[in-house]
Amino acid sequence: MEASSPAIDPARYREVIGSFATGVAIVTAQGSDGPAGLTTNAITSLSLDPLLLLVCFDNGSRTLPIVRDAGRFAVNVLRAGQEDLAKVFASKQAQPQKFEAATHTVAHGVPVLDDALAWIACDLDAMHPAGDHTIGVGRVTHLSADDGPAHDPLLFFRGGFARMAPGA
Repeated sequence: MEASSPAIDPARYREVIGSFATGVAIVTAQGSDGPAGLTTNAITSLSLDPLLLLVCFDNGSRTLPIVRDAGRFAVNVLRAGQEDLAKVFASKQAQPQKFEAATHTVAHGVPVLDDALAWIACDLDAMHPAGDHTIGVGRVTHLSADDGPAHDPLLFFRGGFARMAPGA
């Protein structure tokens, strides 16, 4: 018989996992009513062969069904200074209002934010239920990055936005 582990408070778990600094991104998709998007830090590279990207969607997200229906999405990596944009896309505002805050183009069938540090377009390869989230696996089809030396990413650390230290 296995010993049961003590119950862990979800708020404490969130606090501790917040010690892992992440980038901040806006996931976008093109729906029948126009573009949709959400802010997330739950993305990661999954595979190099084939090129796969993983995104975690809250099951209550209004963007999740749009991604599912569209069969593709983009991950727009935010740069330092785009905290307000991240907050807009994290809000419950209507999708058209969210996109008033950022210019974008539709490239390869997905909305790409014009001022993103980088973007990655994916075809939806699989979706897997996982607790209160759905894991989306995207097959990378196109990508681009601003490779200039003075462009730092927007980070998320311990419940708030952060920036890299100069020279880091």
